[in-house]
Formats: sequence, structure tokens, C-alpha cells
Amino acid sequence: MKAERVLAPPLRPAVRWLTIAAVAVLLAGGAPRPARAATSASADDWPMVGGDASGAYFSKLAQIDARNVDRVGLAWQYALPTTRGLEATPVVVDGRLYASGNWGKVYALDAASGRELWTYDPHVDGQWGRYACCDVVNRGVAVAGGIVYVASLDGYLHALDANTGRLLWKIDTLPARGAHAFHYTVTGAPVVAGNLIVIGNGGADFGGARGSISAYDRHTGRFRWRFYTVPRDPALGPQDQPHLQPAASTWGSHYDWRTGGGGAVWDGIAYDASLGLIYFGTANPAPYAIGPDARRGDELYAASIVAVHAESGRLAWYYQEVPGDGWDYDATQKMILARLSIGGRPRNVLMQAAKNGFFYVLDRRTGHLLSARPFTFVNWTRGIDPRSGRPRRAPQADYRRGPRLVFPGMAGAHSWQPMSYSPRTGLAYVPVIDAPMVYVGTAHRRAGLIEGSFEVAGVFTDDYDPAAMASLFGPLPPLSSLERAAGHSAEHRGVLRAIDPRTGRVVWSRRGTDPWDGGVLSSAGNLVIRGDAAGRLDFYAADSGRLLRRIDVGTSIMAAPATYRVQGRQYLVVLAGYGGGTLASPFPGGSAARRFGNAGRILAFSLDGAAVPLPAPVHPLPFPRPPPREGDAARVAAGEVLYDRYCARCHVFGRGVLPDLRRSVANLGPAFYSIVLQGAYRQLGMARWDDVLARGDAEAIHAYLIDQAWDEYASRMKGTSAAK
Repeated sequence: MKAERVLAPPLRPAVRWLTIAAVAVLLAGGAPRPARAATSASADDWPMVGGDASGAYFSKLAQIDARNVDRVGLAWQYALPTTRGLEATPVVVDGRLYASGNWGKVYALDAASGRELWTYDPHVDGQWGRYACCDVVNRGVAVAGGIVYVASLDGYLHALDANTGRLLWKIDTLPARGAHAFHYTVTGAPVVAGNLIVIGNGGADFGGARGSISAYDRHTGRFRWRFYTVPRDPALGPQDQPHLQPAASTWGSHYDWRTGGGGAVWDGIAYDASLGLIYFGTANPAPYAIGPDARRGDELYAASIVAVHAESGRLAWYYQEVPGDGWDYDATQKMILARLSIGGRPRNVLMQAAKNGFFYVLDRRTGHLLSARPFTFVNWTRGIDPRSGRPRRAPQADYRRGPRLVFPGMAGAHSWQPMSYSPRTGLAYVPVIDAPMVYVGTAHRRAGLIEGSFEVAGVFTDDYDPAAMASLFGPLPPLSSLERAAGHSAEHRGVLRAIDPRTGRVVWSRRGTDPWDGGVLSSAGNLVIRGDAAGRLDFYAADSGRLLRRIDVGTSIMAAPATYRVQGRQYLVVLAGYGGGTLASPFPGGSAARRFGNAGRILAFSLDGAAVPLPAPVHPLPFPRPPPREGDAARVAAGEVLYDRYCARCHVFGRGVLPDLRRSVANLGPAFYSIVLQGAYRQLGMARWDDVLARGDAEAIHAYLIDQAWDEYASRMKGTSAAK
């Protein structure tokens, strides 16, 4: 690979930008030679992560259909060098398949055989994993004009030659690289918008990041524009962009601007070439917390769908789904562009099954709300006012008055897992998360600020244990009383629902394995195809929801499949690997990750394929004998608070994606401190924490882990004795 030139953020005049970008291309070896079908993908391709510009995850291919799914088998598989979450849907152009993995690594394969053509590693510093809220994932690449575009976790946009994987240019997309740089992450797929390549950023979950979306010339990487989603500190003077001036007054006079504002654009970008508009959803404000009305406003443009003019980056319209969001209800779910008959006339619409539990249909030219109907049980609002489009807040969800069971929880009723829309059936297929949370305000509790949750802790009901949580949160009500107050069962479910977007009616519903099952593909073969946490690829009849076929692959699936055709043969392909937003959750009891581990794979299927070889079963290891206890009860108690604040969002007690640190303390010895404070495992993704943790803090965490390890060890020894 020849020398690369890194282009800095947009701080230089446009003319100088053009010069630097041109030099970068020359240093990289000149312009790429386009792949044959890169400029006009054929009907056989899957040229975008969502299938095409509509983002519908729908295919017109029908060689594999509802009548012959019993013949579907494995065509090929490709092992990925990871045990972390995999969320990308591959892109297939001209017989080549391009998939992205952790940190923004790219894998190019022959789409018919799975043979590796090239790989690309962006070499991301492991420190960036520290504030990657939901694992070091990546949701896909963009391909156009013989170039593969990928955004790496550390905020760079990479342009690669589609034929060779050679780096052509690399752009810094973050607004700044100062003290808060590590609070920004990029996990979404870039989107081609005409001659632009567009990308957003994450970071709203920990504070310090200011949301934005930026556009670059897709040929040269030259910076074109940046749109900020939230205001900057008014003390700095007038806002830096016109649309932010009226927004600043909606943030309240007591807002702490050191938190950056949030409103990140970490997923859910779409482009309408006919209107020249780019659409995107924004994340929660940072921090999110329900406060007195005098101190909280709508907090524009957080938790909103926003449309900007592609040419200028200027605001076209916005629709705020959750004004003054206090529940972590991002509006970043993927959007589908479609043409529907509404009120007896055709409308060009934007559809989103939002995290807050409502299925929205908007006119995509004006942003006018056409409908907003719940697709699951919700109790944070009493409904959406059809005139103003504003939700009517429900007192039941106000956790200032005490713990509340809120539907949906912070995971949302629908998250990043793609939904699909079939123009053949007229139905949208939504992977629904029926999973409430107990919201516990922490402002006046011992737990204090919870990093990543700010002044509220969201606890899944499966983990809600008032006795075990009392040391952090004090007395808590039993779950049964919270259920009675909410008027609904707290059971967790994963459900696949077919919804008529014109009416909001649920046409059919099928219970899944787990709330964290995968995204959805639909096809002209009357199929809906979805992977699940149990490690199965499921085929449903698109019209009726009848389960037609289930293939056990042995690896949990979260990503949405794609389908394509090479030399007359149709293939289905999916990335398999557990993680993402479930990073800090134990493997579900029925998950393939619990049975077979979590080694990542790309799996391709076709008619008359082979049986899928399952990974070798995982045999549980005995729990190691912990080292001697350390410190007194006060130190252990201090360690519990610190662990809950900084560590528990990634490391859980019980089997999960990342190590159970109760086991680790038995083997690490003094190395524990060099890992936690100095970053000895930094290149493995374990960041250093010495900027927020002193040696005494780390010692308290160590003492707490040993205390918990002894509790687990004693419990297992007791269980072994009872078995004998």
C-alpha cells in the first residue's frame, strides 16, 4: 500500500480542501479503475445495505420462494476473526461481496464461492472501544463507481479500490480531535447521495459529543458541508448554523453544555434523489432525564427525523418524535422510502418503526405527519396528537416520583435491526422488542450518576432484583407492584410483526426466540427471512406469517440477510455473531452463543445446498478459586458503585460477549491494574481508565470483584455438594 494522506476536519478554505484531496488521490496511486457493474448495478446485485435507495430490504428475486425453501442449504461460509457483535448487511456488486466487521474492517469475497479477494484493516486504536456504547460494531459499507466506502469506529471515512482493497483516501469526519474525541464513535454505514458520500457519528450515550452529519465529495473526499443536530453553548455567542438559533431556546437555561448535547446520527440515513433530500434520525439528548418543566424544553433537534438539502446541507424540515426525551428514545432507526395510497391518493412517504413504539408515516417532501400508530404496548405517552404531532405525556412514566415500569425500555420497541417492506404484499415487517424496563432515578441515590444512563438507571425486568440492588439504589418496590401500576405484564418477548403502514393494523405476528433476534429481508418469492438469537435462519410466508423452514446454523444472528444472483443462481447471505446492544447482557438461555460460542461467520445459502456444519459445542469451565478477599466492607461497597458506573455496561456477571471479571481476578494478579489503568490490553479493545479512575478506585473495584467471585464460588461449591 502506498502512502496515505489524512485529511483533517473542515477548518480550511474550500479551495485548499480541493488541493489536498487531489494530492491524497495521487498519493494513493491515482483514481480507481471502476468495477464493471459499479456505476449501474444490475437486478442481480444487492448494491446497498438496504437493497436499493428505498432501504426496504426487499428483493425482486424469486428463484428461492415459499414453495421450495425446503431445498435451501449452505452454499459457502467464511470465518471472521471475531467473537464480537456483527450487524452489517453485505453489499454485492458485479459478483463481489463486500462486508464490514468490528472496528470497520472490510472483507471482499467472491459472491459465488466465498473465496477471499482482499481484506482491509483500518487499524483502530483500542481506546475507541471505551465509549462505543453498544460494542465495536459496524453496520455496512457503501459501494459506488468502483470505490468501497467504510467508516471506522474512530471517525475516519476510508475510500478503497473495490478491485484490490487499496486505500485511495481517508477523511477525518469528526468535528474535533480534542479532549472529548473518544466520546465520538462511528458505527453506521455511509450513504451515497448523488456525488456525495454522507456519514454521521455516535456518542450521545455518554456525554461530550455533539451530534452532526457531514458530506464529502465521493470522488475526492473533499469536505462539502456539516449539519449540526443540536446547538452549541449560547455563551459562545450566536449559533454557528442558522437552524440552531431558534433551537437554542428549547434547551432550557440550566442545561450543562459540557455534555455536548447528544443528538447523534449513528444510523438511519436515507436519500431521495428525486427531491434531493437526505433524511436521518437523531439520538437522545445528552443527558436524558425528566426534569421540572421550567428547566426542560423540547431540546431540538434531538430524537427527531430531519431532512436536509443534499446540495447545501441546509434544513428542509424536521419532525420531533419525542420532545424533551427522558427515556433514551433515539429516532435513529432505519427509514424506508415508499409510495403508498393514503386517503385515496398516492403519497411519497417515509416510514419508520421508531424506538418509542410508534410506526410513523411522513410525507417525505414536507415532513407532514400522516400517521403515528403504536405497534406494541406503550405507556410513556397517552398517544400522539394528530394535529400537532406531539406526544401526550403519561404520568405513569415519570420516574421522578419513584421507580416506574416503562414500555418500551431503553432498548426500544425497535432498534437498529432493519425492518423490511414488500411492495408485493404492501406490508412492513418489523422486528419488535417487547421488553420494558424499570426506570430508577439515581439523582438522590447512592449509585449516583450512571455512566451511559446519566441520572436514571434502566433495568430489564429479568435483572430486576430489589434485594440484590438495594446496596446501590436503596429500597425498591417488587416487580409485581410495578406491573399492576403499568397495567401490563413485564414479560420480555421478541416478536416479528407484519404491519399495514396505511392503517397501522397488525396483519400477523409471530413470536421469536428472544428480544434480540435479527433484522429482516423480504422477497418477491413470498418470503420473509430472519435470523434469531438461537442461531437459526427462519423462513416465513410473507402474506400469512406461516413458518415454512428453520435452519440451525449454530451462531446467533442479529444482522439482516441480503440476497443476490450470480450466473443465474440466487443466494441468501447473512453475517452471524452476537453482541451489539446486548454487549452487557448474558447470552440468552436458548442462544447459539451459549451452546457453541460466538465465532463470527458469513453464511451463504442457495437451492440444493449442503447441511450447515455446526461449531464445536462449548463446555463450561469450572469457576476458579478466587484470591484472598481484600479490603473492608466500605472498600467493597465503594468498588460496587464504581463498577456499576464504569464497568458493568460491558462486563456482566455471567456469560456474555466480554469476560466475566469475577473469573479474571483469579488469574490476572497485579496485571489487573496495568490493564485497567495503563491500557495493557488496549489493542484488544480494553481501554485505559486512568483519567477517571485513580489507583485507589481500581483497588476498590478489585476488592469488589473478589468479593463477588467468592460469592459465586461458594454458590457453585454448594451446588456441587448438593448434587453429590
